[in-house]
Amino acid sequence: MTDNEQKQLGKTLWAIADQLRGAMGADDFRDYMLSFLFLRYLSDNYEQAAKKELGLDYPKPQDGETRPPLALWYEANADDIVEFEKQMRRKVHYVIEPDFLWGSVVHLAKTQSDKLLGTLQKGFRYIEEESFQSSFRGLFSEINLTSDKLGRKHSERNDKLCSIISELARGMSLFSTDTDTLGNAYEYLIGQFAAGSGKKAGEFYTPQRVSDILSAIVTLDSQEPKEGLRKKLDSVFDFACGSGSLLLNIRHRMKDAGGSIGKIYGQEYNITTYNLARMNMLLHGVKDTEFEIYHGDTLTNAWDYLRETNPAKKPAFDAIVANPPFSYRWEPTDAISEDMRFKNHGIAPKSAADFAFLLHGLHYLKDDGVMAIILPHGVLFRGGAEERIRTKLLKDGHIDTVIGLPANLFYSTGIPVCILVLKKCKKPDDVLFINAAEHFVKGKRQNQLTEEHISKIVDTYQYRPQDVPRYSRRVTMEEIEKNDFNLNISRYVSTSVAEEEVDLAAVHDQLVDIEKNIVEAKKAHNDFLRQLGLPLLP
Repeated sequence: MTDNEQKQLGKTLWAIADQLRGAMGADDFRDYMLSFLFLRYLSDNYEQAAKKELGLDYPKPQDGETRPPLALWYEANADDIVEFEKQMRRKVHYVIEPDFLWGSVVHLAKTQSDKLLGTLQKGFRYIEEESFQSSFRGLFSEINLTSDKLGRKHSERNDKLCSIISELARGMSLFSTDTDTLGNAYEYLIGQFAAGSGKKAGEFYTPQRVSDILSAIVTLDSQEPKEGLRKKLDSVFDFACGSGSLLLNIRHRMKDAGGSIGKIYGQEYNITTYNLARMNMLLHGVKDTEFEIYHGDTLTNAWDYLRETNPAKKPAFDAIVANPPFSYRWEPTDAISEDMRFKNHGIAPKSAADFAFLLHGLHYLKDDGVMAIILPHGVLFRGGAEERIRTKLLKDGHIDTVIGLPANLFYSTGIPVCILVLKKCKKPDDVLFINAAEHFVKGKRQNQLTEEHISKIVDTYQYRPQDVPRYSRRVTMEEIEKNDFNLNISRYVSTSVAEEEVDLAAVHDQLVDIEKNIVEAKKAHNDFLRQLGLPLLP
């Protein structure tokens, strides 16, 4: 399926699901829509693997039979089910009983079966607790199948779901979908939900083009970016992962370049977004053993896995990316000053946790790793505690690159933001500043970055030229210190165009010539007036 066809699938599903949006709030609409698409993906992937596993024993479609072929095999081979499911767990890492497959659910919907609602409830619970080796408890916790928005009575809710699922199934049947396509459709829908969510979009979505910049930076060789892409990343971490799209972007980039990626780690505080992230991973073919997403507060370091007190066992990651909430208000406790994440740098102010997020990530970065984080411009120049933290980071040589992006790129805010690239052991003793604030295409709702804009930013980071007028510059620590460790980008890379110098002598000569021409023109004009007997010009 082409990119255009994949987009059309997303648009078709978006249009069909409008009936859901009319019946319930936007958030409920999003959760139902994405959950049904997720169930379709799991079912398709599982049935394809089952067909390959069973070979000639896989039942052929029968006239008038609308249930999935696997349901027929289960009925005829009860004694072989346990061994079959054991094999499936080895090969695709999960199992779905035939009654809970998307085809079975659609069959119930199209026949208006009163069992649909109960089957969905059992199926969702089965997937959460039994399908995978890992527990995905709460994966569908935001799907309230008993909601009054679906109907006040059981029969009304059941009928509504029959209608919704039948329409979604009809829409998806218009396309020859495969598992990759469904994953891309999921991404498209998340982007559409973000576009309509305004400020709430920041909770779960980083615009694709901005994500491309971060993923390109952290997949380059951390010490010698000009050497190109790394062959392998053992571990990647996003401590404010939203729907997980940024982590998946890194995985895609590594895979497309022939490299490999080990385990993916994410953390997300919002429960709904946390579930979106777990679904997103599975929808893109990431096995449950290849990722771990944790639901909990990053600032309080709620994840036990990260709170290892033995330095030798402390988790550390090759690449860390994040788009945390901008200038988030937090309540640091007295005890947090002894937290190893902040002890050597200081505590971010209550009014803005930006540096708290940054220091959290830096603490878990490998010595040869690289971190790219999106932050508001205030972190570059604000005073007080933030100035002290910024100064310490600069003196320790941890800030490698500062990238200024255009305004109005994000759904959640119109302010311009920056990307800070940090390393624990960086080679250059200067800081690279990239001022890309004026390089964008103006859009109706959001400004856009093109492939050329992204390539210019990434190439500048990768090859680190000495000076590109009005765009980038390598700045020595001596100069930064003279500016009191202020990193305001315009101090070092101005985009203003210098006014052309005026040659006063040349201008004087031009004015003298103009004056002579005026006198001569006036004389000639008066000659004409005299001949005509008209009053002369004074």
